[in-house]
Amino acid sequence: MKVQKLLKSTTGIAALALTLTAWTPAQAADIAIVLKTLANPYWVAMRDGIQKEAKAKGVTVDILAGNSEDDIQGQQRLVEDVLNKNYKAIGVAPISPVSLIQAVAAATKKGIYVVNIDEKIDQGQLKAAGGSVIAFISSDNVALGNKAGDYIAQKLGSAGGSVAIIEGKAGNVSGDARRDGAKQAFAKVPSIKLVASQPGDWDRSKALDVTTNILQRNPDLKAIYAANDTMALGAAQAVKNADKLGKVIVVGTDGVPEALDSVKRGELTATIAQDSAAMGAKSVDLLLDALKNKPAINPAVAPVFIPVESHLITK
Repeated sequence: MKVQKLLKSTTGIAALALTLTAWTPAQAADIAIVLKTLANPYWVAMRDGIQKEAKAKGVTVDILAGNSEDDIQGQQRLVEDVLNKNYKAIGVAPISPVSLIQAVAAATKKGIYVVNIDEKIDQGQLKAAGGSVIAFISSDNVALGNKAGDYIAQKLGSAGGSVAIIEGKAGNVSGDARRDGAKQAFAKVPSIKLVASQPGDWDRSKALDVTTNILQRNPDLKAIYAANDTMALGAAQAVKNADKLGKVIVVGTDGVPEALDSVKRGELTATIAQDSAAMGAKSVDLLLDALKNKPAINPAVAPVFIPVESHLITK
């Protein structure tokens, strides 16, 4: 099979198009998937999963992404551009629960099937706007945070101790769910005290600064849970700078390559690996199924939730 890759860049926007052989049933599958960014290994792995599944199914998929996880306007422009073309089905991984509501509502009015990936769109506001998504695919983020919290509790044992959480962006549904899951796990253990839970904005430098301040205020801190690996690596650096490596447990989220290397070196204690490649592959399958089976698009019908399993990775 001949594969052609075209990397296109526009102002503030990175777009990746993958052209493959035509889909055998009736016509080529007109699919676009808009991710948050390709500046993070998590999203690169999702792109790779999309590409692999598209190649296996012999379809055409265009993959687009903004410059960063803050590039709301850039992502909105990408989706608007997609809606002005002839795509029949699209996948979206919105930067926030509300950032793509109007775009998805416009897709619904045009009869375009939409699959929601990773960050869940606010269903109440989407329904009010007349929008619909046929499925939502993601890790169970509460369960993911709970898994991290349970692991920390197990490592601390009966002695327990003070712990902290480095959250994602304030109001981000995925980050908030992970935080809540970890809090639930900590609350089950009377000997564990949550002394801080602060946003790190998915940013390594900010997480380093936040963790440094938490360590200064809580010199007896025993463990940190970070809602993604980028922040966990910043937290681990702060622990290292404070000469507390091996004394403070640091658990991240996503299982990106740099985090796995850090676990091997004994800096990060663990990471909860999300299978973003599997999410990407499943999104292709769901969009193809919609094009084949043509289900009704109904804003009153809640999307089917397709969970993707996460895994604890330790040294």
